[in-house]
Amino acid sequence: MSRVDLNIDLGELADEPEELYALATVVNIACGGHAGDADSMARSVDRAIRAGARIAAHPSYPDRASFGRAPMPMPARLLYEAIVEQTDALAHLVRQAGTRLWGAKMHGALYHASADDAEIASAVLDAIVAVWPDGVTIVGPSWGRLEKESRARGLAYAREGFADRRYGPDGKLVSRESPDALLETPEACAAQAVTLAQTGAVATLCVHGDHPNSVAIARAVRRALEDEGLLSR
Repeated sequence: MSRVDLNIDLGELADEPEELYALATVVNIACGGHAGDADSMARSVDRAIRAGARIAAHPSYPDRASFGRAPMPMPARLLYEAIVEQTDALAHLVRQAGTRLWGAKMHGALYHASADDAEIASAVLDAIVAVWPDGVTIVGPSWGRLEKESRARGLAYAREGFADRRYGPDGKLVSRESPDALLETPEACAAQAVTLAQTGAVATLCVHGDHPNSVAIARAVRRALEDEGLLSR
């Protein structure tokens, strides 16, 4: 049976629990678009290294006001430049720390837009390759254009499932505007994580670091995946 990563979006909150870094196998570090700055990125890189977690960039639309979760139409050239700026800021700190950038995962509205639109996918992927030409793993949805565009550039692609988000009948995430978009209890998140992992359709599972119950959820998800022999390292 294939194993999955547990990725956690971090570097977004000033008071995030450090334990989350130890629970993740991959840490997606906010790099200034929706959250984060030089200090938070440096702190997150250090924590990820000490925890033994792999590091991924977590760029977004340059939209701190909406936390990167609102669609933001912008010319492809400007989007490319924004993603280069964000990813390069993190990559500089990663190199300075003597480690490598394992992957990249778009945040929020850009995550969905880059799967829906080939031009947007091209802009963000070309930006990431320009910053880190040695190759990264792109984390994204199992639907849409992002996987095809990633593989066309010789990039590995990890299809992602979400432990703490509810899915609709179409197999896509329920909109965050819906009152039941989030799974609230650690038990429900752990059960969904195991179910998704057992399908073999995903290579990585996400827990959001800004979820109000993130530590308990991440603990339960990791424990459940380990108990079932499904967690990758």
